Amino acid sequence: MSIKVRNEFILLNLFVIVLILAINFLSSNAIRIVLGVPFLIFLPGYSFMAAMFPRKNAMDAVERVALSFGTSIAIVPLIGLLLNYTPWGIRLEPVLYSVSLFILVTSVIAWLRRKKLPEQERLIISFQLKLPDWGSSLQERILSLVLALTIIGAVGILAYVIVTPKTFEKFTEFYLLDAAGQMADYPQKLSPGTAGNVVVRIVNYEQQDVTYRIEIRLSGAIIKEIGPVKLQNKQKWEQKMDFVPASAGDDQEVEFILFKEGDNVPYRSLHLWVNVSNG
Repeated sequence: MSIKVRNEFILLNLFVIVLILAINFLSSNAIRIVLGVPFLIFLPGYSFMAAMFPRKNAMDAVERVALSFGTSIAIVPLIGLLLNYTPWGIRLEPVLYSVSLFILVTSVIAWLRRKKLPEQERLIISFQLKLPDWGSSLQERILSLVLALTIIGAVGILAYVIVTPKTFEKFTEFYLLDAAGQMADYPQKLSPGTAGNVVVRIVNYEQQDVTYRIEIRLSGAIIKEIGPVKLQNKQKWEQKMDFVPASAGDDQEVEFILFKEGDNVPYRSLHLWVNVSNG
């Protein structure tokens, strides 16, 4: 049985709409991956090549498919590069809608260019459905069986990778910023009684809720404690803090020590060295 598709661009854009609905309304990562992979590595290139080469004799099927993959791999990073210079940035929604818009625009251009061609020169996608020919000889049957098992195995491995929960690394980001929120102008020279100001930031990537506390030590003595700070996974916390050296001296160590709740062993520590002089 032969199936002919005269306007595959409708199917392409319906596929895009299904992906958008899946991302916005479904929580299943497996469905997003199954739909997202061809969306990124095939559809943009296919619609672009169809717009550039609307005639069916411009290239054969293998070349068109191969160039669709290759062109997609080139187009999507370029779209990401352009997004990087916009207020939206490279995030899921901007990438999704930008690539979708690219597919829609190139599909319309391809359809208009193809419509102007004579009927016999237009590209028509056709599928021939028939029972597989397993071959007449024993050797051909064995090779066909091995090929079928290989395909089934590959699909099984792909399904396993998609549905198996990923094990993420567990860690906490703990770092200092200067008073302006930059990694640049840390306090290095102070006078006795003058406060040094920094911003302490914590980001929880422990895959669970964690409660922290912070100790600030100056030359080994505790001068301030902050906490408890309870953060959900991927939640960020930051706060401006100061320390005031009481006496002069070079290379005085200021320690910012992070603890987890119920643990007296430091989990993370940060260090600053300041010179304190009277002049």
